[in-house]
Amino acid sequence: MSNIDCWTACSANNILLEKEQVFTLERYVGELQLWNLQVNMISRKDSDNVWEKHILHSLTLLKYVDFKPKARVLDIGTGGGLPGIPLKIARPDLKCVLVDSIRKKAQMTKMFAEHTMLKDIEVVHVRVEELVSNKNYVNGFNVIVSRAVAPMFEIIEWSKDLLSPGGKYAFLKGGNLEDEIHEAKRVHSGLVVKEQNIQMFGVPSFTEDDKKVVTCWFE
Repeated sequence: MSNIDCWTACSANNILLEKEQVFTLERYVGELQLWNLQVNMISRKDSDNVWEKHILHSLTLLKYVDFKPKARVLDIGTGGGLPGIPLKIARPDLKCVLVDSIRKKAQMTKMFAEHTMLKDIEVVHVRVEELVSNKNYVNGFNVIVSRAVAPMFEIIEWSKDLLSPGGKYAFLKGGNLEDEIHEAKRVHSGLVVKEQNIQMFGVPSFTEDDKKVVTCWFE
């Protein structure tokens, strides 16, 4: 998949990008591929298919999750900036904080974020559970996103004090999640979980690979 293919797929699925946003994504992809040779941020086998496996996959959140205007978004275990940087490029109004516990990944992602020239994006080298010591982050995020970092119950345990009242989690997951969802509900009383199969018109791979968006919130 090329940048134009990704742009077309986004448009076909009502994820609307301006030409300048695609150019910014293209620069990000180029830097991600270049630096991935030195700092392993994404799977090497996916390096030649970043647009579909990583950029479009990240942007599927915009199809299945309602990000309110100027929502504060926390990306846990962002790695090389996924899904946080593509989300921020597609929705410049979002106020994003990207965290990763691995220093080299956080440093690279900070550089990538700076090169987008977008405001209200912050990259922090920290374990997410340590953010609760900063009052600016407590109850501060409308949406918390994560991409295959850890079981849902663990991520929620680490970050539940960071979720704003009425906020939600949005996880990019895959495969059979029955046991993982059951465990999350068992551990966290009052948790509501909605599992949605990713179906992107014109891009069958997400369905074939059993990719899903899982949203969670507390009643």
